[in-house]
Amino acid sequence: MDIKQYDFELPEELIAQTPLADRTSSRLMVLNKQTKSIEHSRFSDIKNYLQPGDCLVLNDTRVLPARLYGVKEDTGAKVEVLLLHQTEEDEWEVLVKPAKKVKPGTKVSFGGGRLTAECTGMKDHGGRLLRFEYEGIFLEVLEALGEMPLPPYIKEQLPDKERYQTVYAREEGSAAAPTAGLHFTNELLSEIEQSGIELAYITLHVGLGTFRPVSVENVEDHDMHAEFYQVTKETAEQLNRVRENGGRIISVGTTSTRTLETIMRDYGRFVEASGWTDIFIYPPQEVKAIDGLITNFHLPQSTLIMLVSAIAGRDFIMEAYQEAVQERYRFFSFGDAMFIK
Repeated sequence: MDIKQYDFELPEELIAQTPLADRTSSRLMVLNKQTKSIEHSRFSDIKNYLQPGDCLVLNDTRVLPARLYGVKEDTGAKVEVLLLHQTEEDEWEVLVKPAKKVKPGTKVSFGGGRLTAECTGMKDHGGRLLRFEYEGIFLEVLEALGEMPLPPYIKEQLPDKERYQTVYAREEGSAAAPTAGLHFTNELLSEIEQSGIELAYITLHVGLGTFRPVSVENVEDHDMHAEFYQVTKETAEQLNRVRENGGRIISVGTTSTRTLETIMRDYGRFVEASGWTDIFIYPPQEVKAIDGLITNFHLPQSTLIMLVSAIAGRDFIMEAYQEAVQERYRFFSFGDAMFIK
């Protein structure tokens, strides 16, 4: 399958640089995958498209303030570090810029020495292993020194770190936000529950591979990044019950989708499980775990636009994206939303 089938022209001014003041005020494009029809609405009206007995599946991962700025202890040269994931206690796999300045044995200081690190190994694509030393609790030090790792297409500063977190974020570990969930407020979630719609929570810690376009011409040759996921026994039982009772399972975001499809692929039903998933969903594959998806508008030639194409069909998705451009929808992390039903 040629990657060019997932390309589209996107004016740069449609890339949302800042979040809206009201999370629920974004626009909502509603796609009916059966009738191939498109409807334009507002996210505040999402509950009108849900039914009693449905279940929204939300990813409760919390973004780490994972971007650190430091200096090499021997030369004072500036170094930028981006935490990816913890490999063992006090050791992290990271991305470093400029990577050539940091080799095994290199020591880096952050915040005037409040946090220090030594490079203990090399990884692919500029990756490094860093072992950290600090006083107190690592996450508290990180909160004080780190910045939110906003995607590279966002150039504006984010004064409020919480605006790049979902209101239900609780499990620390992501390098990026599950952005479909940014549209919800606690009030809207409460209204949804009061309408007879269930909420279920899973965890998938989002990696930076989310933002990388596919670099190979043939989609099947793409090397998918792996991300850590966890589904509790309680959530698995809840989802099985919803399905047995005829309710729809609607994932909020591609991360929730990848988690649920991993479980269904590996076990054939929803079960308690955790581990690393590198599942890559693209046409003509069919999703088996979900009945609908709430998502944002994704990068051209990305694995995410392929995933939504597997749900709604490539031609229909590309038609919807063309209409979104014509109607001046806001794209990517802080942009508008789509509901595929």
